[in-house]
Amino acid sequence: MSLSKRYDPKVVEPKWIKKWEQEGTYKFNPKSKKPIYSVDTPPPTVSGRMHMGHASSYTQQDVIVRYKRMKGYEVFYPFGTDDNGLATERLVEKLNNVKGSKMDRNEFIKLCIKTLKEIKPEFIQDWKNIGMSCDFSIMYSTIDDHCRRISQRSFIELYKMGREYQMEAPTIWCPTCETAIAQVELEDKELESEFVNVKFKLEDGSDLIIATTRPEMLPACVAIFAHPDDKRYKKLFGKKAKVPLFNQEVPIIPDEHADPEKGTGIVMCCTFGDQTDIEWYKAHKLPLRIVITKDGFMNENAGKYKGLKIKDARKKIIKDLESKDLITERKKITHTVNVHERCGTEIEILESKQWFIKYLDLKDVFLKLGRKIKWYPEYMRVRYENWIKGLRWDWCISRQRFFGVPFPVWYCKKCGEIKLAEIKDLPVDPLTDKPKTKCKCGSNEFEPEKDVLDTWATSALTPKLAVELMDKSLWDKLYPMDMRPNAHDIITFWLFNTVVKSYLHDKTLPWKEVIISGHMQDPHGRKMSKSKGNVIAPQDVIKKYSVDALRYFVTNVSLGEDYPYKEQELIRGTKLMNKLWNAARFIEMHKEKGNESKETIADKCIINELNKVIKKATKYLDKNDYSNAKKGIINFFWGELADYYIEMIKYRLYGDNDASRNAAIKTLKKVYLDILKMIGIYMPFITEEIYRELYNKNESLHNQLWPKGGKVEKELEDAWALLKDIISKGRQYKLSKQLSQASEIEKAEITGPLEKLEALKEVIKGTLRIKEIVLKEGKELKVNFK
Repeated sequence: MSLSKRYDPKVVEPKWIKKWEQEGTYKFNPKSKKPIYSVDTPPPTVSGRMHMGHASSYTQQDVIVRYKRMKGYEVFYPFGTDDNGLATERLVEKLNNVKGSKMDRNEFIKLCIKTLKEIKPEFIQDWKNIGMSCDFSIMYSTIDDHCRRISQRSFIELYKMGREYQMEAPTIWCPTCETAIAQVELEDKELESEFVNVKFKLEDGSDLIIATTRPEMLPACVAIFAHPDDKRYKKLFGKKAKVPLFNQEVPIIPDEHADPEKGTGIVMCCTFGDQTDIEWYKAHKLPLRIVITKDGFMNENAGKYKGLKIKDARKKIIKDLESKDLITERKKITHTVNVHERCGTEIEILESKQWFIKYLDLKDVFLKLGRKIKWYPEYMRVRYENWIKGLRWDWCISRQRFFGVPFPVWYCKKCGEIKLAEIKDLPVDPLTDKPKTKCKCGSNEFEPEKDVLDTWATSALTPKLAVELMDKSLWDKLYPMDMRPNAHDIITFWLFNTVVKSYLHDKTLPWKEVIISGHMQDPHGRKMSKSKGNVIAPQDVIKKYSVDALRYFVTNVSLGEDYPYKEQELIRGTKLMNKLWNAARFIEMHKEKGNESKETIADKCIINELNKVIKKATKYLDKNDYSNAKKGIINFFWGELADYYIEMIKYRLYGDNDASRNAAIKTLKKVYLDILKMIGIYMPFITEEIYRELYNKNESLHNQLWPKGGKVEKELEDAWALLKDIISKGRQYKLSKQLSQASEIEKAEITGPLEKLEALKEVIKGTLRIKEIVLKEGKELKVNFK
C-alpha cells in the first residue's frame, strides 16, 4: 500500500484513535525499568461537552508529555473526571428536567449516577479525539468508590490532626445554589448600583446621614462605625442612633477600619454585609440579626418586607424611605462585588454551622512551598502568592447539596458527640450506613451528617486519586508527581488546595513543576461565553479542518498566554500537513539502487542544520517551551528541507550516478524521519500515518526515541549559507528573465572564497542547471549569469 494522492484527516484521524487504543500505544508499563514521568492530569468537570479552553490547554500539556515519552521516560498519564460538584448536579437537573432539592436525596443521587453513566463515554471521547496520549485504562471518577474512600480518609485524618473543626459562624453563602461556598469560589464582578444617603435619627432628634449601597440591610443594622480620628463624628461616640423604618437603636462606635473617604465617612454595620461587618461583629461582640433566608428572600426580621426577594426588597425600602423624606441623595455608581463563580449570583454572608479546614496559621508555610515549585511561566507564581496573602477565611469544606462525597460523620443523639467512620469501612454514606460501634456515652442512636464535602476537597487529592489506582509498590515512584498542568484561573482553587492537602497529609509538595495554560478568546479578544454568542466549539473546528490543524494552532502560543481564535492559523496548519504529505510522497517515489553511497557537501550541510534544530528544539522543550521549539522545527522543514535541500538533490535523484542518488535518498529519509518525530508531538495523526507507511508498519512513531543532535560544525553552517545565497540568486535571475526554474543557464561567473566555492560547484551546477561555471577568488560574493 502506498500513500494516497491526497491526505484525508477525516479517515486517518479516527483510524489512529482506535488503533492506538487497540495497540496500547500509550499504556503505562508498571514493570518498565525506564525512569517514570508522572502527570497529575486535570480531571475535566462533567458539565457538558469539551470547549475550546479544554482543547487548548490539554493539547499543550499533551505535547510536553509526548516529548517526555520520546525522551525515554515511562509516562504515567492517567485520566479522570470531576463529577461530584455543583456543575454536574446542575447538568443532571437540566438533562432530566428535575430539581434535586425537591427529590428524595437517595433517588436524586441514583439519577446522577445513572445520568453520568450514560453521558460520560461521549464526554471522554472528546479528549481521545484531540489526540490525548493518556492511558485511558487508568481512570478515576471523583464520585466513584475509590475516590470517595480517599476523600473521606483525608477528612478523618485531618480531623484527628486537629486541622478540621465545625462551628456556627458567618459563612459565605450563595442564595441561588443554596449552599455555603469557600472564598476561592468568589469572583469579582463590576455591577451598576447606587449610593443611597439615608437619614438616621440621633438621640437629640438631629439627622445622621449614612451612605449605603444596600438599604435592604437596614433591618440587620446592629451598630454604626466611624474612624476614631474623624473630627466630624468624635462627639457621637458612645451615643446611639435610630435606624430608619425599623427603629432599632444602635450604638455609634469608633473603629480604625472605618474609611473617612468612603460615602459620608460613617457606616452602618449589618450582620452581615461584608467581611468588615464580620470583623466588627466579632471584635465588638455585637448582637446577631440575620434578615436573609438561605434561598435569597427576606425573613421575619425584615418586618413587612418578609418574603420579598433581596433586590425587590431593596427597591421597596428605597421607595418607602423616599416617601418619608429619609433619603438626601441617590448617586449611580459602578462597583466591584463578589459573586459565586458557578452561577454569577451576588453572595451573602449568613450565620450557619459548617465544617472548616484550619490553615490561616500556615500562610507563610504555603508561600515557602510555592517557591520550591518550578513554575512555567515563572510569573504565574505571583497569582498563587497574592491569593495566600489575601486569605481571610479558613477553608469552608461543607456544602448543602445532595450529590457529592458525604462526610463520614454521625452525631450521637444523646450527647451530641461526633462519631467518625472507621477507615476500613470507607466509603460510607451516613444517610444509609450506621456506625459499627456505640458512642462513648453508650448510646447507639445517631443523627447522620447530611452535608457533603466541597468538590475541591476531593479534587485537591488528584495525585492520590491517580497514584492509588496502582499497586502500592509503585506509589513512592509516582508521588510526588513530576508535573501538574493547570489553567491560570484555577491556581487559587485546584493548585493551592492540592498544595494544602499534600502538605497537611505528607509534609511534601504534590509535584515538582506546574505548567500554567492561558485562555482562548474569541477572534476579537473577548472571553467566549454562551451569553455573548461567541463560543467556538472544537468539535466544529475539527470537522471543518482537522485535529492536527487545531493542535498546530493552539501550540503557537506560550504557556500562560491568553490568545484570540485565529482561523488563518488553522489554514496554516492545514498547509503544513499538505506539505508534509507531498514530501512523503516524493520520498516514496525514490528507491535506492545497489549498495554504493557517496555524499555531497549538500548532504553534510543539511545534516548539520538538522543537528542544530534538534539541539535548539530539545533545549526549548526541556524548559516546556513548546511554541519556540515548534517554530524552529517548522521553519527548518519549510525553509531548509523543502525549499532548498529537496531542490538541490533532484538532479541526483533523476541522474544516473547510483552512489550519489543513494546518498541523497538516505539523507532525505533520515532528515525527514527526525522531522516526523519532532512534529509528531504536535501533529500526531499525519506523522503516524506517514511513519507507518514509509518507515515501520508495526511500531508507533510516538514510542520512538527523540532524535539526538550531533555536533554542529561552523564550516558546514557557512557552506550552507553560501550555497543557499547562490541558489537564491540563480532563482531570482530566472524569474527576472521569465524563465522556468527547470530551464538551463548557459554560463555563471561566481566570485568569492574560491576554496569554498570549489566544494559547492557541483551542487550549484546541478541545482540551477548551469552548463558552465567559472569560479574566481574575491572578498565579496558576486554572481553573474548568462
